[in-house]
Amino acid sequence: MKLFVGIGGAVATAFLLVSVCGIAQADSVLDNWRFDTGSGGLVTASLHATNKLITGGGALSYSPVLTIACRANGEPRWSEWLQLNDAVSASRTITVSVTVDKASKVNESWSVGPRGRTLVRDGADGIRRLVSADRLLLSWRFGLLSGRGEADFDLAGFSEAVGQIAGTCNTELP
Repeated sequence: MKLFVGIGGAVATAFLLVSVCGIAQADSVLDNWRFDTGSGGLVTASLHATNKLITGGGALSYSPVLTIACRANGEPRWSEWLQLNDAVSASRTITVSVTVDKASKVNESWSVGPRGRTLVRDGADGIRRLVSADRLLLSWRFGLLSGRGEADFDLAGFSEAVGQIAGTCNTELP
């Protein structure tokens, strides 16, 4: 009987350890994401690119930021945007080359936000295509003679981030 209780205690301890490790792993998946709830019901989750872009004559570098957003009381309900430190020269729209999980590159038209430092794509379909993805590569031209920018994102935790902001936004998943 004493042996049975000892084994039962060991099994319970192992179960507890596995449970705690599972919770820690789930939390670590979202560690790279930053969540925010803004005015007007805007709920966002943001992720820094794994690469750096060089600016300021090569003296400074930064990582572009991908943000997914849900509007609780507005349209479009879902959006994604890329935040840059350097402005693009386009005024209304820009062609962004999108590669998801090393699949074929697709060219899309994204809106250019204020001061040319934000590239925006509205619609749930953009979010939906990334839910099961592991990587996202975005590429664009800064200007006619300025060269290309590229942002590479490790999408670990993307589906969890979308689930969290959909719950906060009180809306269906895309």
